[in-house]
Formats: sequence, C-alpha cells, structure tokens
Amino acid sequence: MRTLDISVVVCVYTEDRWEDILAAVDSVRAQSRPALETLLVVDHNQALLDRLSKEYKETEGVRVLANAGPRGLSAGRNTGIAASYGDVIAFLDDDAVAERDWLLHFAEGYEDPLVMAVGGRTMPIWASGRRPAWFPEEFDWVVGCTYKGLPPGRVQVRNVLGGNASFRRSAFDAAGGFATGIGRDGDKRPLGCEETELCIRLTRARPDAVLLIDDRAVIHHRVPEAREHFAYFRTRTYAEGLSKALVARSVGADKGLESERRYTTRVLPAGVARGLRDALLARPGGAGRAAAIVTGVVTAAGGYVLGSVRARRGGATFSVVRIEGAQP
Repeated sequence: MRTLDISVVVCVYTEDRWEDILAAVDSVRAQSRPALETLLVVDHNQALLDRLSKEYKETEGVRVLANAGPRGLSAGRNTGIAASYGDVIAFLDDDAVAERDWLLHFAEGYEDPLVMAVGGRTMPIWASGRRPAWFPEEFDWVVGCTYKGLPPGRVQVRNVLGGNASFRRSAFDAAGGFATGIGRDGDKRPLGCEETELCIRLTRARPDAVLLIDDRAVIHHRVPEAREHFAYFRTRTYAEGLSKALVARSVGADKGLESERRYTTRVLPAGVARGLRDALLARPGGAGRAAAIVTGVVTAAGGYVLGSVRARRGGATFSVVRIEGAQP
C-alpha cells in the first residue's frame, strides 16, 4: 500500500498569537512522521500575512497564503484544503502544539481504506497554570479541548473535533468543504459545530465511511485567561446551542443531536452527582462544578431554542462549497 502524504493546515488571524503560531509550526516540523507540508492560512489580516511570509520565506515545507473566501475559520480551512497536495489534510489550532507522534497515529488510522477522518485528544494548557476549581471536565469543549464523556482509545465516532482532526482528501470530494456562516470568525461570538455538520454530511454522502478518534494523537491547547471565567463559559455554551440549531436544521434533529442526547442524559447527570458529592465532602469546587454543569445545559438549551426560531424564519443560514483546485 502506498504511504499517504499528510498536509497540515493551521488557520491564523491575529498577531497577538505570534509566538503560539511559531510554536504550532515548530511542533509540526518536529513530527516523527514528517508532514508533506504545513500551510498557514491567514484570515484577512494583511500585516500578519506579510510578517509570516517574511518569517517563512526560506523555510522548506511551509507555505503562507491568504484566506480566499469570506472571513472565518471554515473558509480558511477550505482555502488550505484547496491549496494542499496531501492525500490527508490535518488541522491544528494556531494556539496549540502537537506531540511528536501526532501525525503517526493519524496515519495509522488510514490503513483502513474506509476511514475518512481521524481526530485526536486535545489537552488544555490553562493560562493560570491550573484548572479553575469550578470548571467541569465535562465542559472542556468550551475551551476547545477533549471533554470527559468521550470514550477512550481508538473508537468510532459521529464526528471529530476540528482543532485536532484530519480528513482523507476524498472526504471533501464526496461531501464538499466546511460550511461557512456556522463556525468561528475571529473575536465574534464563538460559534462552532462546523466539523460536526461536515462529518454528518460526509457519512450521508458515504454511508460506509468510518470516522475515528484516537486519543494517542495528542495536542496541547492554550486556554487564555479570559476563557477561564464564568462569563465566557456562559457565552460559549449559549453559542453552542445556536450552532447546534443550525446543524439540526440542516441534517435533522435525530442525527444532529444523536451524541448530545447521551451526553445530556448520562454524562452530565453523573458530573453533577460527582460535584455534589465533592461538596458534601468539603472538596474544593464541587458545588461550583455542579452549578456550572446545570448552567451550561440551560444556556445551551436557550441558544438552541432561539437558534431554531431564527433558522425557521430564515434569519440564520450557512452555505456549503465545493473545494475547487484540490490536488490529486
């Protein structure tokens, strides 16, 4: 079997993350299984584009290019996919670093020709140096990390998580690219779920497709101080509800909320119970974690209701584009 080449796409948008971007690229270049190339896609920021172009002008295997679509993470990823040459395209957040065997574990998943996507495990690096006592592990997705409740090992899943994920190129041929109008856009309200929508669309286009998460494919993701506060937690869970409503409107509630039903009926009640137990035992943060889980559910549900109303009225839409110019 021919060895698959892997391109890595890192989408960037602000000079405030300059050192993080350099660290992300360094971690890709240090992989035990080398990447074919690293593509830095700059989201409508000419100063950052110029600075990165100068930084990597003479660096083999690193290309810097501008987002060719509308502002936002989805269009940036689509730009990277179209410009890449790899058989597999991996995505790494611009404020994360990958462990040395990250791509090696991704590649192992693609030994099965039915595997169309492989994701990994994302660990938080808290700006304060430690997890806030009130912050429940069940909600680590709020800060872009792997959350308590996902099955361990290498397992089949409905969707991978976008900041630490890879897709076979043929997945985009079958399903199109990431939907614009649903994912993140710089510092605006932190919407998400673009990878969820893509994965559901992919398995509809290719019913035999297998999507995996391998928790050995580890990256470490920076959590800035502003995201350690309850105000951000509340805003992000509300935004998740808005995004889930768009996804459910597109693919149907049965599929769009399939994983979320187990999460809310099994994982979260167990988390509340642990928090209350810890509170009774006078352990730090137990009551806060229980309260945060309840708040997260309520705010996400509120966002979902409002998002559903907007979607029915046509006030919130997103679009799927074909990836043009993808290399064979």
